[in-house]
Amino acid sequence: MQDHFHTKSQTWDEGKIRVEGAKVIAHAIRQKIALHKEMEIIDFGVGTGLLGFEIAKATQKVHGVDTSAAMLAKLQAKNTPELHIQTYCQDIIKNPLTQSFDGLVSSMTLHHIEDLKLLFETIYKNIKEAGFIAIADLQSEDGTFHDDNTGVFHFGFEEKTLVDIVLACGFKNISFENINTINKPHRDFGIFLLTAQK
Repeated sequence: MQDHFHTKSQTWDEGKIRVEGAKVIAHAIRQKIALHKEMEIIDFGVGTGLLGFEIAKATQKVHGVDTSAAMLAKLQAKNTPELHIQTYCQDIIKNPLTQSFDGLVSSMTLHHIEDLKLLFETIYKNIKEAGFIAIADLQSEDGTFHDDNTGVFHFGFEEKTLVDIVLACGFKNISFENINTINKPHRDFGIFLLTAQK
């Protein structure tokens, strides 16, 4: 599988919008979910760990999944004994994880996933009973958020379309709200947080 993020990984953490955006998402998740030190969380599309390390501060352990070996190498270089993310370089839709988690977090990964129903069916099996998902991504946009749409399957998401898929896969207590706006020279882009419970 081609690693679309091999080159991008080198400068990924230099993007101020990206770094600050991850902190906003982490804060929004903490507002909605009572994270605690006995939780094991999976970060889907963990990248270099911008969100994962924020979540790791409040939980027992974060397991980071990504298909980009280059991004995970950047993450691993930031691991310390005090703050650590365990990484898995795999496509968990084609090759699911066998363990179960107290919750799943994800930041700006969903638009790279072609089959959303299959994704939510897959992660449903990895979440413990009464566990949560907290997924942040782009609200519906015109395709101009990325300079290059290689590997992009969705130009953001409409609330009803996404909520219907999540409901159909068995999740409940679904919430969808705008938590941030990314200002680019040509237009603004809304970022949502979807949370749900198994």
